[in-house]
Amino acid sequence: MPSLHALSSSSSFFSVSSLSFFTLLCQPCPPDPFRAGPRGNRDSWGGRAAENSTPMSAGDPKNGRDKPEDSLQVAQIWPEVERAECLARGAALKWASGVFCRPEHLERLSQYRKRESQRTASIHTRLKSMVQSYLEGVGWGLEQLRGARGELKEVSQALKRAGLESDGNTAGVKSLERMREVSVSHRQLLAAVSNLPRLYSVRSMVMETERLVESRRLLEAHARLMDLERWQDDILWQLYGAAGPAGSALSPEEQELVGRYFSGVGQLVDALGKELWAVVSSALALARQNPTPFVSAVRIVEREEALDRALLEERGGAKGLSRPLPPGRPRCWRTSFFQVLEEAVSARFRSVSYLHTRGPGLAGHLSALQHGIMADLATVRHLLEHCVPPHYQLTAAYLRASHHCLHAHLAQVSSWDLESGEIFAVLNWVLHTYNSPDMMGQPELEAEMEKVELGPLISTEGLEQLQNKYVQSVRKSVSEWMHKALHVELQDWQRDQEPDTDHEGFYLTSLPTIITQMLEDNARVALMIGKSLRDQMIQMGLYEMENLLNRFREALVELGKEHRRDPSKDKNKFYLHYLLASISNCIILKKSTLSLQQQQSSRSAGQFSRTPPNPLAALDRAVRRACRLVMDQLLLALQPHLPGLMTRPWLVQGDPTLKLCSVLELHLELYGHVRPPCRERLQEEAQWQLVVEYVRALMQKKLVCRGAEERRQLAQQVVKDNQQFREILHGLEGEGSVPEVNPLALLPVLADFIRLKDPNMLTLEVSGLAAKYPDISEEHVCVLLDIRGDVSRDVRGAILDLLEQSAPPLPAGYRPIFTDILVPPSIMAFCLTTAKCA
Repeated sequence: MPSLHALSSSSSFFSVSSLSFFTLLCQPCPPDPFRAGPRGNRDSWGGRAAENSTPMSAGDPKNGRDKPEDSLQVAQIWPEVERAECLARGAALKWASGVFCRPEHLERLSQYRKRESQRTASIHTRLKSMVQSYLEGVGWGLEQLRGARGELKEVSQALKRAGLESDGNTAGVKSLERMREVSVSHRQLLAAVSNLPRLYSVRSMVMETERLVESRRLLEAHARLMDLERWQDDILWQLYGAAGPAGSALSPEEQELVGRYFSGVGQLVDALGKELWAVVSSALALARQNPTPFVSAVRIVEREEALDRALLEERGGAKGLSRPLPPGRPRCWRTSFFQVLEEAVSARFRSVSYLHTRGPGLAGHLSALQHGIMADLATVRHLLEHCVPPHYQLTAAYLRASHHCLHAHLAQVSSWDLESGEIFAVLNWVLHTYNSPDMMGQPELEAEMEKVELGPLISTEGLEQLQNKYVQSVRKSVSEWMHKALHVELQDWQRDQEPDTDHEGFYLTSLPTIITQMLEDNARVALMIGKSLRDQMIQMGLYEMENLLNRFREALVELGKEHRRDPSKDKNKFYLHYLLASISNCIILKKSTLSLQQQQSSRSAGQFSRTPPNPLAALDRAVRRACRLVMDQLLLALQPHLPGLMTRPWLVQGDPTLKLCSVLELHLELYGHVRPPCRERLQEEAQWQLVVEYVRALMQKKLVCRGAEERRQLAQQVVKDNQQFREILHGLEGEGSVPEVNPLALLPVLADFIRLKDPNMLTLEVSGLAAKYPDISEEHVCVLLDIRGDVSRDVRGAILDLLEQSAPPLPAGYRPIFTDILVPPSIMAFCLTTAKCA
């Protein structure tokens, strides 16, 4: 166990050692002019500690502190050194207190001292090398500045000497001004003397050149003209050079003088150009006779183009520093050549006669244009193309010019108020003739057409407008023809003769033939232009067909009203026949409509209108109306014989049934002149009409059985009538057109109901009747029970309860028959019956 003396001595040692180390760490370091901050201060005191490797005590005056005067001097040089020292001391105390917080940590004091000593030495070495490199650079820079200052002194002295010499020569330069003026005047006089012969001969050369131009000796005239222009250019250049340095501009007097001498040159240029363009514009017409003038014109154009190009290359520099271009240059005659050629092509178009352009003559006009274009194109390809350089591409230029002229001309033609035939001629010529092998589609022109990117003769919008105008024009014509055809049809209905029949014996009139042929012809003609126009024509035709059928249906309604007002008129003798003919006509129109719809593209159906036409619905409405009128006529024919049914005489003799069969047979024979499937539909409706009227007569309760014998006779007569009806309608059954619920099957069922001997079995009979004919009502059953005359109140109540409880819904596809048969209201007696009173 350590003694108290040892503990106190170790504590004393720790205290002294710690204070000594703190004193060592907190010594001020010398200021660092290159590095400042906590890290630099730390390195400084670390280095100082490394140098003072001997132990130091707290009271040692040589403990590394600076003298007060040294600190004051450093603070004066570096104002912030005092603050930096305080920060460094604080950082050192903080670090030392953390590292040497325990006595045993003092064992590593030598390691820290050695490490800090090495770090300080390294920093001093780097500082010395850096300061040395900075000093070397500063010395080299000072040496360069000394050399530059010497050279500047030499240059300044040389400039002073030059200025003195220049001042001495000023008087000599002034004495040369007079000599310069004399020199300029001498050059002007020399130019005038040298150009006098040319100036005197200018007028004669101008006159000779004019004569050559008038005689169309164009090459010679152009050669003389080039000489005159060269003389004019030389004189102007001499005057420019004599005017002073840097090509000063001529005075207005000098320019006027030169212009007066060469006034005829500009006129010659205009005259020669006029002759050239006259030759070029007439090349298409005169190439086969004499192409020489055209060749001369092309050579002159090429000379002018080469001269323009050479002058621009030679004198196209900066303004004021190069020789100016001659007057009127550049002429750009090659560009003018193609402009004149285009005007000539346009004139050829205008030369085609417009006297008969409007109306039927438009097709002939377009044909004349075609022949004229192809003839001129052959002239260009086979003659003129060989008279020009290859880079002219004269054929392509003619194609562009003719296409442009055609585009403008057809735009003008399209703006006219054209009729359908004229619009068709334009569309057919633009879409088919122009690109056909007879025109631009020739194999010889394929290469040229590939080089020349020609747009359409008429834009897409223009073509759509033309097609719309064509459709509207044709629609107006179709509407008028349909109106006339319907008027003729209405007149045919009043004829005092039977309608015409076709080879199959079906009734028909001229209406469907006219309509069908007109629509099919229009669709076929429109297809010659394109499928899109064909589809538009078909849709337009379907619209007009729908309108026609609506008017046709209205006409049928009016015909029926007129016939009902006076059925006995002589002009209505063939009323039924023409109704049947109308039904056949509708069937023909339906086939035509389906054919047109099949021709129409599926994509374009409904494309040209928000509400597509629906002629089939209009056809169905017209057919149903005609069939209704036919049934009304059948009912009108049956009406005189219906009151005789269900009477005592009928029960004995059966005469009304024979008359009904006769009327029915006559009508069914007429229905045979109607095209299927309407023929079968009429026969079926006639069968339903007959049965409904027969049962309605039964429901009138005109005949109430007074016993079993009368019930037997009534049932037997109903069965007999049914057999007669079936014999007339036997053809229907043979053709398989009898409906699922045959109305004639109702008559035997009713006969069995009446014939039934046991009234108690009526409940079962009524149940079967209601199952087969679910539209039968309680009123109908009550009438049947009344006709029997032997049904008690209890049986009647049971039957009605059964009907009320069952009441099955109508099955799908079932056609009601009792719904059309109204039961007459029962007559309430004034008092009870006699039996009840008894």
